[in-house]
Amino acid sequence: MNENKKFFSKIGVNYLILAIMSIFFQILLLNILYRYNPYLVQNINIRTIVSAFSYYILPFPIFVYLMRKIKAEKIEKESLTVKKFLLYLCITITLMWFGNIIGNIITMIIGNFMTHEIVNPIKHIIQNSNPYVNLIILSIIAPIFEEIFFRKLLIDRTIKYGATLSIILSASLFGLFHGNLSQFFYAFFLGGFFAYVYTKTGKVIYPIILHSTINLMGSVVSSIFAHALKNIPAFNPVDISIVAIYAIITISALIIGLYTILSDYNKIDLNEIYLEKPVKTVVLNVGMILFILFHILLILRSLNIIKLF
Repeated sequence: MNENKKFFSKIGVNYLILAIMSIFFQILLLNILYRYNPYLVQNINIRTIVSAFSYYILPFPIFVYLMRKIKAEKIEKESLTVKKFLLYLCITITLMWFGNIIGNIITMIIGNFMTHEIVNPIKHIIQNSNPYVNLIILSIIAPIFEEIFFRKLLIDRTIKYGATLSIILSASLFGLFHGNLSQFFYAFFLGGFFAYVYTKTGKVIYPIILHSTINLMGSVVSSIFAHALKNIPAFNPVDISIVAIYAIITISALIIGLYTILSDYNKIDLNEIYLEKPVKTVVLNVGMILFILFHILLILRSLNIIKLF
């Protein structure tokens, strides 16, 4: 195995370890809670908090240690204007919507073939857990840790092979890490765009804020909108205002985002990939193959095709 293959194999192994640690810590904490009080593990708020500790907080020091053993490169820092940031936010909203639509269509088709509905885990959490829990975990904790894991720590180490490769790899690992088809597509699109923003600015704070905003809109804000929409027939002026404002902001963002993507697509300036055989080098190595196979199993499990832990 050449040096480049070894490099990406190590990356794959590290992210596989992150995934395994996350599941291990979740099983461990839930079992401890179950022994203490079986009813606690039935509470979706408790399970959501446990998931946050398991996927982000507990694995963090170990994963940072593993990634820091790989040499990082410095990315030149550049600040965004308010106008540019708002434009990026519109693109983020657009990619989230299109990714969500694609994911819903594909899971619906698969669900029809399997004669049962495929549950979107994040949608289940949003609809059933406390909005304050959603606010803290989905809109604050998750964006911070996920952007450090899949942008900062990853891109700083792969940027030497070109921004294009770093962006595609970041998007792919981020999409697969979610472990289900419902989230894969919008996670892939958003992960790729957040990676693009990071490679252009060198500041992880920008993708964190974009990520936090889109999660806030998809969890807390969307819940408020759904509640107001149900009350529209009662002609409550507050609910009507909420629905109108949400619709105007969303439609405006989609129009601006879509126009920007279509008009500026050919203007995107990314470095070329500095590998002769990028797919063979990046994907066809032990670490990446194990990472991909592990997450394919998780996706099949989410579709109830196979049974795991």
